[in-house]
Amino acid sequence: MPFTITNTVRKVRDHFEPEADLDPQEQRALRAHLEQIDYAAFAANREVLGKVVGHADLNRFQHLAIATAQARARWVAASITLAEKPEAPAPQDIANLTTLRCAYEELTEAYEALRRMVERGYLAYRAKP
Repeated sequence: MPFTITNTVRKVRDHFEPEADLDPQEQRALRAHLEQIDYAAFAANREVLGKVVGHADLNRFQHLAIATAQARARWVAASITLAEKPEAPAPQDIANLTTLRCAYEELTEAYEALRRMVERGYLAYRAKP
């Protein structure tokens, strides 16, 4: 069974497998219904994301990548600073690290989501002339 592992979620992709007790005509009808459902989800994503996000371009990807890299750098730098102290980290220090890591992970997921939106055709990609 194909699946995708992200930092926070494992997503399983099932594909249509006909029930043994369905005749071929019923299987075709069921496939047609599932195709309509998939298209409805595609159309909804394209419409909503187009209105909210607009489009994707290299500049937007670059800004998101820079923000993600900065968040990663802040998280790791804070970790190194804590590790170099002779005393054990205080609970608030660990809470701060958690916040910094969450920011990095959220930006990473947003970058991947934007990429998937382009890949799936939900958003138009505008290449620079």
